[in-house]
Amino acid sequence: MRRIAGRLAAGAGLAVVAALTVAGCATTAPGGSAAAGLPPSGARIQVVAAENYWGSIAAQLGGSRVAETSVITNPDADPHSYEATAQDARVIAAAQIFIQNGIGYDTSWAPKLVAANPNPARIVLTVGDIVGLKDGDNPHQWYSHTSVYKVIDAITTAYKKADPADAAYFDGLRTAFESKALAQYNQLSAQIKAMYDGTPIGASESIVSPLADSLGLRMLTPYSFLKDISEGNDPTAADKSLIDQQIKAKAIKVYVYNSQNSTPDIAAQVAEAKAAGIPVTAVTETLSPASDSFEQWQVAQLQTLRAALAQATGR
Repeated sequence: MRRIAGRLAAGAGLAVVAALTVAGCATTAPGGSAAAGLPPSGARIQVVAAENYWGSIAAQLGGSRVAETSVITNPDADPHSYEATAQDARVIAAAQIFIQNGIGYDTSWAPKLVAANPNPARIVLTVGDIVGLKDGDNPHQWYSHTSVYKVIDAITTAYKKADPADAAYFDGLRTAFESKALAQYNQLSAQIKAMYDGTPIGASESIVSPLADSLGLRMLTPYSFLKDISEGNDPTAADKSLIDQQIKAKAIKVYVYNSQNSTPDIAAQVAEAKAAGIPVTAVTETLSPASDSFEQWQVAQLQTLRAALAQATGR
């Protein structure tokens, strides 16, 4: 059964901590600062992201001044139930900047790996803190347009703190990323909101909620159901019955589901929606394919969603 955030198995946890202890003795490159674990002058900033969607953004904002590594990159992996490895521990131990999602999403493994190898010079960015959310709130903030831009600002600020001499370079990359790389993402988001604001939709889990809010779509699926599926809990019979009624009555125009977490209940709802003639579209929890950039991934999903909305509404 799925649970929010990952769990370190007892044996794996011991292996990870042991790896961190070893890594802590070898994180300083020749010519660097032994106390702070900093690289030699002119070396790239070592950046590690717990999830690859934040990692993609971090890599593009850092350009040639940054070496970025993401922990979770496999589209088939479930970030909610991820179990960290000794290799993850070594990578995080060497990070100058570490980006974690927080909000109960990766909080049972990512902070432990950071704490196991303390480094006062390391900058830790927690998305939940950046956007003002806490455990229990919706963790899927990479689907919130507003939150993405807040994270962009926070990453750029961290780079300028880590490498003040290249502050102008980082500011330039942020401007280019927002105006060029994210241009189609921004355009599609604005178009969907303008054309389909208030359109009722259904969804499989809470990953879709920030996206719906950003696009002005009206989520009819009870949030209790969305959260239960996201956290691996069994939804109530009342919630399932209500969703069945919404589908049969075509109260929702489009059904959106997370293809990386299709439970029997969700598979049944997808089948019911298709049988009722309701367009169905999917989103994923991590970059899919893993080789895509953040913006390529988001644009592809927005295009599919826009096509589904157009089919459902005739406009």
